[in-house]
Amino acid sequence: MTLESSSRPGRAAGSPAGEGETPSPAGGPEDLLQESEREPGHPPRQRTPVVAARRPGSWRSRFFRLEARTAPYLYISPFFLLFAVVGLFPLLYTAYVSVHQWSLLGGQGDFIGLDNYRRVLADRYFWNALRNTLSIFLLSSVPQVVIALCLAGLLDTQLRGRTLWRMSVMLPFVVAPAAVALIFGNVFGDRYGLANSVLEAIGVSGVAWHTDTLASHLAIASMVNWRWTGYNALIFLAAMQAVPRDLYESASLDGAGRVRQFVSITVPMIRPTLLFVIITSTIGGLQIFAEPRLFDTKGLGGSDRQYQTLTMYLWELGWRVRDLGMASAVAWLLFLIIVVFALVNLWLSHRAGSLSRGSRRTSRGRSRRRTPAPPTLEAP
Repeated sequence: MTLESSSRPGRAAGSPAGEGETPSPAGGPEDLLQESEREPGHPPRQRTPVVAARRPGSWRSRFFRLEARTAPYLYISPFFLLFAVVGLFPLLYTAYVSVHQWSLLGGQGDFIGLDNYRRVLADRYFWNALRNTLSIFLLSSVPQVVIALCLAGLLDTQLRGRTLWRMSVMLPFVVAPAAVALIFGNVFGDRYGLANSVLEAIGVSGVAWHTDTLASHLAIASMVNWRWTGYNALIFLAAMQAVPRDLYESASLDGAGRVRQFVSITVPMIRPTLLFVIITSTIGGLQIFAEPRLFDTKGLGGSDRQYQTLTMYLWELGWRVRDLGMASAVAWLLFLIIVVFALVNLWLSHRAGSLSRGSRRTSRGRSRRRTPAPPTLEAP
């Protein structure tokens, strides 16, 4: 054995020069598989040249990486472009109008800073409209979400003709708001309304639904609840359909009743949907306009503005007083109020979720401590 043959890797000791070594077609031993990867009885295979096509510096690999990074943004860009045109631009333009003297007939005037906001906050009708809006919002949104959640829980059970029941809850939503106002205007009529007839039949004096503040808020809230409860119930039902059924089977085996399953399994599992419905109901409740506007024939929110909401106050400033500067200031104040309520709802929902998760961890820890350790076998 010569010194040259012993220094070459892969050559067996004592074998002649060139035995056990196959020359590479590409000209280098790195293009061949290792000896351990070769199959017995087959010639050595050449490595796949795909590696060369995926070189980091090639233009095709850079194009694929750029496409992977930008494609999601391109897919969602139409929505944001449309939002910028019909949502963001009106919002910014309303802020521009709110700091100017701006008449509906005379057009743009001088820049006055925050004077429109000061005039709005000093107007007692603004605070009256804000109080009415919050009252109607609480009377409509809170019962609406609770009833929709319970109704969706009933529709999620094995009812006979459940498809018919699920479709029927959607019927109030397809009725036009004007028709709803006509129907409930007859129901809550002061002299010949159906509600007063029922109250007088059981010995209770009639209610002045259009002049009493709280009664008018209840009547308007009932219109809102009748129209939107079924819609929210279907959203909850769609979320409940996605809850794994084996969770309910396991809870039944553990002895949990239907109410306990609904509270401990259904409600936590649909918490994101519940948060979505709460926020959308908050936005809709604070922007309520059609129902109080159509509750009487004049559309001013009552003889003493007892059910005039913020949107009706904004409409009165813009189209009756013809002061678009103050109307724009009211619109921005309403926007800020909605943002504050949405953030409070979001914080409360996360707080409730963290508390429920903490209580579950505590209960699991107590159950583990109470569970005795399994007996172990002693070594002989």
